[in-house]
Amino acid sequence: MKHPRPKLWTKDFIIVSSVNFFLTFIFYLLMVTIAVFAVDHYGATTSQAGLVTGIFIIGTLIGRLYIGRAIDAIGRKKTLYTGLIFFTLTTLLYFVNIGITFLLINRFIHGISLGMASTATGTIVAQIIPAMRKGEGIGYYSMSATLATAVGPFIGLFMMQQVTFQTIFLFCLALGVFALFTAFFLYVPPIEASSNTTPETKTFKISNFVEPKAVPIAFITLAIAFGYSGVLSFINFYAMEIDLVSAASFFFLVYSAAVLISRPFTGRLMDIKGANYVMYPAFAIFAAGMFVLSTASSSFTLLLAGALIGFGFGNMQSCTQAVAVKLTPTRRMGLATSTFFIFLDAGLGFGPYFLGFIIPVTGYSTLYAMMSVFIILTSGLYYILHGKKESAGKTRFDASAAG
Repeated sequence: MKHPRPKLWTKDFIIVSSVNFFLTFIFYLLMVTIAVFAVDHYGATTSQAGLVTGIFIIGTLIGRLYIGRAIDAIGRKKTLYTGLIFFTLTTLLYFVNIGITFLLINRFIHGISLGMASTATGTIVAQIIPAMRKGEGIGYYSMSATLATAVGPFIGLFMMQQVTFQTIFLFCLALGVFALFTAFFLYVPPIEASSNTTPETKTFKISNFVEPKAVPIAFITLAIAFGYSGVLSFINFYAMEIDLVSAASFFFLVYSAAVLISRPFTGRLMDIKGANYVMYPAFAIFAAGMFVLSTASSSFTLLLAGALIGFGFGNMQSCTQAVAVKLTPTRRMGLATSTFFIFLDAGLGFGPYFLGFIIPVTGYSTLYAMMSVFIILTSGLYYILHGKKESAGKTRFDASAAG
C-alpha cells in the first residue's frame, strides 16, 4: 500500500526559498555592476576591480566557515536574522563614498553577512523538507538561486544603462529590507541536541568546519566555479570591448532559461542513472560554451554561449550540491551544505582577482578560450575524485535511501 507523499510546498519552504532568492538576487546584481562602479568612481585597475568583486565572496566563505560550525549553538533562526540585519546595513553603506579601501572593507563584511544568512537558509530548508523528498526539495530550493542568477545580472546590467549607481544601491537596500521582513514569518522547528553541541566540537578539528565526505565533489565545484567567475565578473567589460552591451544584458536571462528548462530532466537522469550521466556531458557543454564565448562576434553567438554555459555549469552546480548532500549523514547535512558553498564561494571569490592579472596579458577572448581547456582538464579531475567511484546506490535520490 502506497503512503501519501508528504507535503513539500509548505509556507515555511516557500518563505525560506524566497529569502534565498532575494539574497542571491542582490548578490548577483552587484557582482555584474560593482566592478564597473569601482572603475568609474575610484579609477580601479582590472585586478582591483576583480578584488572588489571577489572579496565579497571571500567574506561569504569566511562567514560560512564560522557559521557552519556554530549555527546550532546560536540557533538557526537567530543566525538567519543576524545575517539579514547585517546584510541590509552593509547594503546601506554602499552610499558612503570615502575611498576604495572602505568599499573593499564593506564588501568583505557584506559577504560575511551573506555567508551567515545563506548558510542558515540552506540548513533550515534541509531540516524542513520531508526526508523522502529531500533530493526533490533541495532541487526546487536551488532553483530559487538559479532564477536569481539570471534575473539579478539581467536587472543589474539593464539598470546600469538606465539609472545611476545610487539608484541601484537603493533598489538592493529595499530588497534586503523586504527579505528581512519576510523572514519574521518563518517557523523553524526545534531540533534535538546532536553531535554539534557536544564537547567534541569545542576542540579544533577540520571536521567541525567542513564535512570530509563532501570535500572531493566540493573541490570540483571550486574548479568549475573558478572558470565561471571569469564570465560572472568580466562579461560586461568583454561586451563593451566587442560592442555587444545590449545583448549582454540578456546573457544571464538566457543562461537561467537553459538551466530551468534542463534541470527537471537532468535531475531525473541523475536519480535514475547517477551523477556521471549528468556531469560528463555538462563538462563538454560548459567547455563548448566558453569557447563560443571566446569567439563571439554577434548577439546570437554571445547568447548561444550563455545557453551552453547554462546547460553546462548551471546543471553541474546543482548536481555537485546534490552529491555532496547525498554522501553525507543526515545529522551533518547542514555542514555538508556549508562545505559545498565554501568551495563554490572560493572559486567565485578568488577567481576574479587572479584572472584580473591574466586579462591584461591575454585579453578577454583568449582568457575564455583558456577556461574552455581548463574545464576539459577538470573533467579528468572529476573522474579521479568522484566519477570512478560513482555507483547508482551512492548518488541516487530514491525514497529508500532518503533521510
